[in-house]
Amino acid sequence: MLQLHIGDETGILTVSGLNAQIKGLLEKKFPFVWVKGEISNFRVPASGHFYFTLKDSKSQVNAVFFRAQNRYLRFLPESGMQVICQARLSVYEPRGEYQIIVEVMEPLGAGQLQLAFEALKKKLDGEGLFDPARKKKLPFCPQNVCLVTSKSGAAVRDILKVLQGSPYPVTVTVFPVAVQGEDAKFEIAEALLAAGMLSWRYEWDVLIVGRGGGSIEDLWAFNEEVVARAISGCPIPTISAVGHEIDFTIADMTADMRAPTPTAAAEWVVRRLEHFHRELHGNRDRLVKVTRTKLDALGLKLKYLEGRITHPKNRLASLRLAVDDRLERISGAIKNRLQKERLCCDHLLGRLLYQNPRERITKHRIEIGRLSKELTLHQRRILDGYRQRFEKSLSRLEALNPLSVLLRGYSITYRTADGKVVRSCNQTGPGDRVRVRLADGRLECLVEKVENDRTEKKG
Repeated sequence: MLQLHIGDETGILTVSGLNAQIKGLLEKKFPFVWVKGEISNFRVPASGHFYFTLKDSKSQVNAVFFRAQNRYLRFLPESGMQVICQARLSVYEPRGEYQIIVEVMEPLGAGQLQLAFEALKKKLDGEGLFDPARKKKLPFCPQNVCLVTSKSGAAVRDILKVLQGSPYPVTVTVFPVAVQGEDAKFEIAEALLAAGMLSWRYEWDVLIVGRGGGSIEDLWAFNEEVVARAISGCPIPTISAVGHEIDFTIADMTADMRAPTPTAAAEWVVRRLEHFHRELHGNRDRLVKVTRTKLDALGLKLKYLEGRITHPKNRLASLRLAVDDRLERISGAIKNRLQKERLCCDHLLGRLLYQNPRERITKHRIEIGRLSKELTLHQRRILDGYRQRFEKSLSRLEALNPLSVLLRGYSITYRTADGKVVRSCNQTGPGDRVRVRLADGRLECLVEKVENDRTEKKG
């Protein structure tokens, strides 16, 4: 039996008392309900909460979906959408209005995953992630392949089986990740990021990311925004190979190429290598043919020139005679010139002996020795003066060197945020990061407490 509490001795309820009792009764009677209807008057203020009216053909009720719960939605509600909500009943006492507070919301009809897929597809397409102009050019000779997939799934086995059957050498690096479940999207994105950071070292030609077939829930990790952005930001040309041929994911639209299956991705690599080697052999054959044609033409030209050249034996005989004649003439000329120079030398030697400069040389040698000693002494005096001035300057410089002060136990503190020197405790506060410069290195520190000596003295 329902009992109402009265407000005073007269038995008359106040408005707030009535609303309070109604609130208690309704919230106790309807702790959680499932209700379906059409969204209208949908709005999202700065707080991030969803406010809307849930209605059907005969009635309506106000509803609120708080930000803490609505952030997990995979789709954005809008007016006119049919939904089913799990909610608890609540009364807003100041106005005497009741409303439902939504905890869970599911779309009716299309399904949550499909709506989330279309919403993310529209968002990323608007940002240009699917634009063919931003997609990277696939390699002509993909000999170094990087795989991002499950280490125990069918996809990696199928890919390795196809690549091992290739007659051309292929190097494969596998980044093992989970391909379904809550953590799969983060593992795939982190693997793509790691591959991009290591690409300069391992020089992968192409990256294949994907998995085998499954339900839309199993493949959902490849419809996540974090995975799509990781594929878009990867510097390695990327092939998406998710599920079967009928499956189509956000990753397929973001990647530089979509393969219908993981096996098809591996077959593309093999076909690309076959095409490259076929082109290579064809170019080699054409080069050999052109070279042979060129050599044959040069051989014919050589034979023609050989027929026009005189036999070198006759030419050498005439040249040998000319050389012998010139050698005889040169020998005679050299003998005559040597005879004249010898007579001139004898004449000059006689004059030199007559004017022997030995005594003058000895005298000048003594003078040079004396001057050399004086010069040496003078230079030493000058160097000693400069050395003393240098040592004094060095001592003054050493005294002014801030590192010398640091060696005595002092330090210099900088603010990490802007690199400025901290000269007062008022320039920093608890929680700030600072860098302390010591004589032999640096310390990265976190300020926990600031004590102002001047403030304490005043107090």
